[in-house]
Amino acid sequence: MSLGDATEVKIMPPRSRCWAARVYNARYSIPSAVIRGLRQGDAAMQQAPDLFSYRKHWAYKLGTAPELPMTRAEMDLLGWDRCDIIIVTGDAYVDHPSFGMAIIGRLLEAQGFRVGILSQPDWTSAEPFRALGKPELFFGITAGNMDSMVNRYTSDRRRRSDDAYSPDGVGGRRPDRSVTVYAQRAREAFHGVPIVIGGIEASLRRIAHFDYWSDRVRRSVLADAKADLLLFGNAERAIVELAHRLARGEPIASIRDIRGTAFMRRGLPEGWTEIDASELDQPGPVRPHLNPYETPDWPVEPTAGNDDAGPYVRGRQPTCADAPAEAGSKLRAAAKVGVETIARATVQGGAKLAAQAAAGAADNTGDNKTGPNTARANTTSAKPNSQSISVDHSVDHSVDQLRQRPVRARSLVRLPSFEQVRDDPVLYAHASRVFHLETNPGNARALVQRHGEREVWLNPPPIPLSSAELDQVYALPYSRRPHSEYGQARLPAWEMIRHSINIMRGCFGGCTFCSITEHEGRIIQSRSEASILDEIAEVRDRTPAFTGIISDLGGPTANMWRLSCKDSRIEAACRRLSCVYPGICGNLNTDHGPLIQLYRKARAVPGIKRVLIASGLRYDLALRSPEYIRELVMHHVGGYLKIAPEHTEPGPLAAMMKPGIGSYERFRQLFERYSREAGKEQYLIPYFIAAHPGTSDEDMLNLALWLKRNRLRPDQVQAFLPTPLALASTMYHTGINPLRRVRGDAKPISVVRKLRQRRLHKAFLRWHDSANWPDLRAALKSMGRADLIGNGKHHLVPAFQPGGAVGRAAPRRAGSPPRAQRWPTKRRRPDSG
Repeated sequence: MSLGDATEVKIMPPRSRCWAARVYNARYSIPSAVIRGLRQGDAAMQQAPDLFSYRKHWAYKLGTAPELPMTRAEMDLLGWDRCDIIIVTGDAYVDHPSFGMAIIGRLLEAQGFRVGILSQPDWTSAEPFRALGKPELFFGITAGNMDSMVNRYTSDRRRRSDDAYSPDGVGGRRPDRSVTVYAQRAREAFHGVPIVIGGIEASLRRIAHFDYWSDRVRRSVLADAKADLLLFGNAERAIVELAHRLARGEPIASIRDIRGTAFMRRGLPEGWTEIDASELDQPGPVRPHLNPYETPDWPVEPTAGNDDAGPYVRGRQPTCADAPAEAGSKLRAAAKVGVETIARATVQGGAKLAAQAAAGAADNTGDNKTGPNTARANTTSAKPNSQSISVDHSVDHSVDQLRQRPVRARSLVRLPSFEQVRDDPVLYAHASRVFHLETNPGNARALVQRHGEREVWLNPPPIPLSSAELDQVYALPYSRRPHSEYGQARLPAWEMIRHSINIMRGCFGGCTFCSITEHEGRIIQSRSEASILDEIAEVRDRTPAFTGIISDLGGPTANMWRLSCKDSRIEAACRRLSCVYPGICGNLNTDHGPLIQLYRKARAVPGIKRVLIASGLRYDLALRSPEYIRELVMHHVGGYLKIAPEHTEPGPLAAMMKPGIGSYERFRQLFERYSREAGKEQYLIPYFIAAHPGTSDEDMLNLALWLKRNRLRPDQVQAFLPTPLALASTMYHTGINPLRRVRGDAKPISVVRKLRQRRLHKAFLRWHDSANWPDLRAALKSMGRADLIGNGKHHLVPAFQPGGAVGRAAPRRAGSPPRAQRWPTKRRRPDSG
């Protein structure tokens, strides 16, 4: 390509101060083909067909069902001879957009398909799975809104006695590992009918994963359930396309190109370039390598709560001084050969330098250290039907090498096999790290993982829904109540959300213990203001026992509505695990103005007395907008506001990817200030996690002392529960921190596994509970902190034990309000129990 075929562009945000941005913003001429390559990820985000653009299936002529049928009698009333699709779910069927089976069922109905629901069928035989007859197209299997194991067991592996998603809250109405059991029974009921699995349980088990309840690494759920296809994430796009293609007669075995799907196959297809995962993140010596989406390791000063911080801590960004002038020539050379983005460039002297062509953010997850176990790098060999790419790490990358970069859309990343990650914790941590780097729909590649003689193939994640599409999904004709078959039975999960409004999906917080991002993704999908206000009016007019109070206006996070990257091209190329850790990204739009206006318009809807915010608040984001905090505190707090600092100590907070406790303190001050201005007595309910990886007994002691100094008595506490695919679960299983480069000689991260120590960590959180004092006294003595035992104000626990206070405290009754978290005055304090 000649330099004459060139276009002058600026591709970095003008406010960015990194040296890569300076190179590009200096109006360098970049070939037009390069510009097209840089925009490839952004174009992929735009090319998905509209969710409602498909030609409707013929059955749309039969009209809309008042509620999707659960019995043959209901099918007869609708004039159906059979269902096209039968959804099997572990939840009671509630026709409300907060329940997955309702959204998928109503969406497929809007596409013209006849959809039936098998809710909590008896899994002890195949007969209940024949209740609605043989489906024309496929069985859709889901465990429900919750993972069946999380629903059934506590973090201490104790069986729960209740189930909020079952009639009258009765537990035991779904099997353990519901997706696997339901899929096997459906196959037994009608052999030959395609089995499609989805929902959060299937999403979190799409590759080999650590299973906390059996304490071992298990295979992909595809292998155990023997399903034909797995839909992961928000599956609207995938299931609509799948249904229409099956209806046209295409066999499910040939449908292998839908985003957001996973399947098993033998061998790999021709025309694909296979990249070993060790080329992207080597679990041995770390040397400069050709990874077009790798982010640089910028040196910064450590800060409180983060000893390995990235460049965005407190607004710090790389400057031109961070790189020598020769870097510009490297970037120019890369641009001339039409690379998708600027690769990591090395300059004379061997120093590692990098520039992101489409992102001004640096990844906080890397370090430059080296270690042994170099043999682990070659985790697999090339397969006959695919090309294999290898990069020479020992030399600088020439233009000829850059020309050889494979086409991203036809590239796949090979993860270590199931057998390897099962037997080697280092390779498990390495696979987890690479997996999480391939989750952005704008740049993710296909992933493969060998399971015995077969391969588990994961297509790139689904393209997020636009606001218009999401509006249409929430405007479908839901009855907004449980199915009539349940009569007067209570459904606790529905009672909790029946007067609430979901305004967005996704979360870019990246907390390592949370599975929301592994399921819904980091890109926020927001509904329009008009759609939300329409649903508020619908709740007012159609929901039984509505008193004029909207119980929540939120989602996974209360205050991420309409927050996104300032440039869609930057968003499509970004590889960061979090937009807010270790500091809020300079490319993130944090304007809370639209959300403030939404709150005001929601309060103004006729018949609405009050709008509460019950979703968890991301307080570090809220601090960017004191006006939002004021609006929230003045009008939308019903006495208590949930907030999750999770911990106070730097070590645990760094392992969680949570902000330092100073952010909480600043938010608390504003909360109390605006509460006084409003003349209201309101309290923050802080949530903390015990026994999280990276937490020591000393950390929990310091947290307990902080709680006492601040006169806080947490009532609701939780111990860390390792869920499949979460980064914190990788830490728990391997003792390795995947937020840094995985090395065999890496310093292990502390992990709390023994039940006795887990209970001790919970006891530190409830330091005020006299039932915990014997354990705390013993622990303080063993830690050499007997000085904290006594009856003075500076002591943590008293030296005496009250009569009768020898057992564990009784749990708070389900549904009862939490007790006040802060002592109102020095003279008036709540009971210590």
